[in-house]
Amino acid sequence: MQDTHKTRDHGGGIDAAAAHYGGARADWLDLSTGINPVPYPIGHIPEHAWTALPDQAALDRLLAAARSFWDVPEGAGIVAANGASALIVQMPRLAERGRVSIPGPTYNEHAAAFRAAGWDVGESNAKARVVVHPNNPDGRLWSDAELTGADLTVIDESFCDTCPEESHIDRATEPGVVVLKSFGKFWGLAGLRLGFAIARPETCARLSEALGPWSVSGPALQIGAVALGDRAWAEMTRVRLARDAARLDAMLEAKGATLIGGTSLFRTYAVPDAAAWQDKLAQAQIWTRVFPYSGTWLRLGLPGGEDDWHRLWRALP
Repeated sequence: MQDTHKTRDHGGGIDAAAAHYGGARADWLDLSTGINPVPYPIGHIPEHAWTALPDQAALDRLLAAARSFWDVPEGAGIVAANGASALIVQMPRLAERGRVSIPGPTYNEHAAAFRAAGWDVGESNAKARVVVHPNNPDGRLWSDAELTGADLTVIDESFCDTCPEESHIDRATEPGVVVLKSFGKFWGLAGLRLGFAIARPETCARLSEALGPWSVSGPALQIGAVALGDRAWAEMTRVRLARDAARLDAMLEAKGATLIGGTSLFRTYAVPDAAAWQDKLAQAQIWTRVFPYSGTWLRLGLPGGEDDWHRLWRALP
């Protein structure tokens, strides 16, 4: 397997897929991401959320809802930003430059951020460590014993809302530990751009200063506070996602794919030729994810409605 950090690739890119395979954007079923296909209902957004600068009271409501939803421990601070990606680029600035361990394959923006800040990226003997928990794309969960011994430990829990019992949130009070949370994936609102960092107060103060004022839009403050307070929706969504992930596994395994792992928001399979499978599905305007470091791994997100499920089944090789 080649160096998993050198190629900076992502899911999405429907415009490019449509330009290559044909069809309008609206014709495509995007299964290349791990975004909930049944998003949280936005509801009414007050006009002032669009027209006024975001105010402190709205930010306080959002942070209080986030603290409650994730059971943030006493003694830990929390910072909101314009998506988890805005926080990822700040992580290298939290420790003196050196070597960072980022075990792969994993989400490649972490390595890109550390490299851009002049760090040496490897998988061992490092003063900083980054793990994605559960990992993207194989769903690996990291134990407490594997997260010790570094001056800076970043735990990216962008997909952990599918399995909150596995969270390492209790470690956010420890020196040098930062837990990242993404709002867009589990709530299905990736375009809203909302993410959180949870760490000791002095670390959060540094991040807040680096992000500057108004780092979260008015609509995101409003929607995020309501959604994070809706525990009933979250529980119902976890049940649905688990059911649909099992359905997707059965469907792909019936076609000869082998499950590698994943979360209930995305599943990664081994197939004989991942590029050929992606090409076959793309001819039916269904976009999936392949990886530059593997010729056999294919990742799919979940279809939404029944029509999408039937469409996927008909298009599979």
